[in-house]
Formats: sequence, structure tokens, C-alpha cells
Amino acid sequence: MRRRDFLSHSLMSLIAAALPASAHAAVLRLGTAQPFDFAALKGRARALAAAPHVARPAALPAPVAALDWDAYQAIRYRRDHALWGDEATRYIAQFFHLGLYFKSPVRMHALADGQAREIAYDPAMFDYGASGLDGGALPGDLGFAGFRLHRRSDPQRDFAAFLGASYFRAVGASGQYGLSARGLAVDTGLPRPEEFPDFTDFWLERPDPASDTVIVYALLDSPSVAGAYRFAITPGEPLVMDVDCALYPRAPIERLGIAPGTSMYQVGENDCRMGWDWRPEIHDSDGLALHTGQGEWIWRPLGNPRQLRFNAFADDDPRGFGLLQRDRNFDHYQDDGVFYERRPSLWVEPKQGWGRGEVQLIEIPTVDETFDNIVAFWHPAQPIEPGQELLFGYRLYWGEAMPATPPLATCVATRTGLGGRIGFKRTEWSQRFAVDFAGGDLAALAARNAEVEPVLETSAGRLETVSARPLHAVEGYRVMFDAVPPGPGTGQIDTRLFLRDPATGRALSETWLYQWNPPPPDERTLY
Repeated sequence: MRRRDFLSHSLMSLIAAALPASAHAAVLRLGTAQPFDFAALKGRARALAAAPHVARPAALPAPVAALDWDAYQAIRYRRDHALWGDEATRYIAQFFHLGLYFKSPVRMHALADGQAREIAYDPAMFDYGASGLDGGALPGDLGFAGFRLHRRSDPQRDFAAFLGASYFRAVGASGQYGLSARGLAVDTGLPRPEEFPDFTDFWLERPDPASDTVIVYALLDSPSVAGAYRFAITPGEPLVMDVDCALYPRAPIERLGIAPGTSMYQVGENDCRMGWDWRPEIHDSDGLALHTGQGEWIWRPLGNPRQLRFNAFADDDPRGFGLLQRDRNFDHYQDDGVFYERRPSLWVEPKQGWGRGEVQLIEIPTVDETFDNIVAFWHPAQPIEPGQELLFGYRLYWGEAMPATPPLATCVATRTGLGGRIGFKRTEWSQRFAVDFAGGDLAALAARNAEVEPVLETSAGRLETVSARPLHAVEGYRVMFDAVPPGPGTGQIDTRLFLRDPATGRALSETWLYQWNPPPPDERTLY
């Protein structure tokens, strides 16, 4: 499950490796023009699904296959070979070389005026520098691994990149990469190998010179499904991807994941199990947010569990969900290399009713920040069978400023530790929770020390020393309580909390959900 191998820590080292452009853009070698539109792409995906799956070639020339990470980084794209480099568009596209984790060629096409032309690989597109490769000795049909998009005004830094299987990433105003998205997830978190569909072909449409949007089409294929995708990508804060996809199963699929986000959580305020690093927190995302079809806002802090943990949040026509990085305080991370506080959040907004299904969250144990161990996606309730056409439209928002935020107070921190009363000898083990809420009406209520009611439930054990009091540091309230397990077992315990106005019964906060497992008895030191 080492998904982060697709992208390592960041693409920034590759992005910065692009060479300065020459005075005139080079002419790309293009194939014969063929008519193209999204309807035709859907027809191609449908026909592909009706035939047996053919695995893509993954054999690279020996010198390319032997590249290590440093050598791969040394390959630099020549900006004078950028797509649209000699045109009056606001954007340019550059391509990734094959090698390292990227072994199967992806076909690239230039699209303009309804005509598509395949872009031929040319060693002259790359400076091989210290990589050790001799471009002249490489096959002329080697192909590409993926592509990235740049503003013409900032050709050194990209704002979106598609590289590896159906993975892609984007940035908001911070320019900092973080979590990834995928075209599709298939059988993630089941007791058998996960299937990773591939984007096999891309069509990059020449942007209108006056447009802020780049349109990209993609063909997806895997043993179980084929699909057609359209991405309309508009940089900004947040960056917006308007996505339409048509999926054609060629086999039954037990767990289909729509709009999957893939992230990393190793250690944080609420989960210090792997907290041996000098940095206090290490994560790309700190929670799953949901806006249900009924209008409820839910916040589920992420964790790094001892065993794989699976959650399903049933819903009907969800309004949105996403993996967010709410904590934006550098002092909480102290990482001046990868800047976790700048990592973008990713919000999924359906464009039409998705019907019944579940937002599924999978948390996988990890001991290393290079492993993406968090996955969240929409799983439709309807059985997935061959011969169907499944249509989904949604928007992806990347950045700090999300398009939809709760009108109520939100959870701004979750902390855990050993429970018990200070100054009193502990006679049993308990878990202490401190949950901070801010926003909504809480600032005004806290300013006059008004009483608020914590509405708290647990699925097992009992709750003690429950309190809710103003926390002026965040202009909100802190809820504290101890959770006492029902016995020596380590079974899952679910806890639910929100704040309510005791006078009117009106909810003051989003709903905080938490799932935890008590440690085994030999780890329940009372100190």
C-alpha cells in the first residue's frame, strides 16, 4: 500500500528542474489529426470495457529501469519544448520522463478545434544531465509518464500534476503539494490486493487566450473498469477542478470508490502512538469533514491505528466531503522543509444527486511519513455490474479556503492523554479527551462566560468528569472528559459530541465523531 512511492515527498524537486526556455519554442512532433470530443471518448471507454483487459507494457530499456531517485531527478524538461509554448495562452504543459516508479507509457495528445494529435516522445525534450542516460540511445517511441501544468508567468512551479496510475495533485495559493486524488479506487481496504486503475491517455486542450481554465480529458482502464474523464482546471485559492466521468465496468466491483482522496497521518495532537520524531505533528490532513444530505456537518479526526480501520458514513445525496488540514500553525509541526501547515485541503462537491451510498474512510497503520495511509471516497449503494454506464459529476477544491464551511462552530483541536483527577491517585485507567470548538456564536458566548451544554455519547464504557468551559485563547469552548473502557478488551469505542444551547436546545457546533481502541492491559500504566 505504498502509494506515496508514486510521488515521493514532493514533485517540487522535479518542478524546479525544468530548464530555462530558449528564445523560441521548439516545434513538437505531432501525429495525424483525428476528430475528438467527450462523447467519442465515452464511446471508446465503453468499447474498451466490452473487450478483455490488456495489461500495459511495463518493460523499460535497461538504463531507464536502472535509474534511482537521484538520477531520475537529474532529468530536466526543456521548457522550450512545452506544449503551447509558442502560443498566446496563459498556461503551458510539460511532461514527465519514464523511469523509477513510472514504468508504463502514457499517451499524450494535443487538442485544438476538435482535432487531436498524438504528441511524439523526443529525447530532445529532456536534458539528461547527471542521470547517466544517453538520450540519443533511447527508443524514439519511449513515451511519457505524465504531465504538469504551469502558468506561463511562472514556468518554474506547476499548479497541477498527473503522474502514476490515476493519481493527480494540485495546489492552492500556498503552492505546496500535499495529499493526492485519484480517478478511481477499486477494492481499497479489502483483504486482497487493491486494484489501481491507470490513466492510459490524456488529451490536453489548447486554452483560449482569455480563459483561466485548462481542460484535460483522460481515458482510464483497469481489469475491472474503463472510464472517460473530463477535467476543467482553474487555478486560484482554492484551485477548482470540475470533473465529469463516465464509468463502464467490465466485471463486478465490490468496493468502488468515487472521487478518492489519498493522504497521510502519522502523528498528531490526538494520536501520539508513533510520536518518536522530534516534530510534534506529521500529517498532510488532520480530519475528514462531511456535509450530509440532511445538512449535518461532521468532523472526524484522523488517526494512525494499530490495525487497519474502516468507517462507512451512510448518506443520501451528500452535499460534500473532504480530507482537510485545519491546523495551520507552523509551531505545531516545526517542519521547515515540507511545511505541513501549508498542505492543501481537498473538498469534494457533487454537482448532482449521487443517491444512496457511503463516504468510506480507511486508516492504515504507518510508521513512516512516506506512506499514504489515509483514503476517503464515495461508495455508491447500487451493485456495480458489467454493462452499466455510471455517470458522476463533481468539483474538487484544493487549498486552504474551502467553498463550503459550517455556519456553526467547528472543532479546531482534539487532544488525548491519560485521564484521572490531578492530585488524586488513579485506581483505573481512562483516556482523557480535550476537544476545542471555535466559530459560530461561541466567541460572543465565551466573552460573557455563558453556559453551553456538551451533548456526549459513547458506544461502550462510561464517561466521567465531563465539562465545557470558555477557552478565550481560541474565542470558543473546550470540552473535557474521561472515557473509561468497559474492561480489559481493546475493542473499538465510538464517541459523539456536539455543543448545544441549554436554553433553546439549538445546536452550536458541528458534530465531532471519534473512534478509538483502548490499549492492551499491559500498556495501561497508571503512573
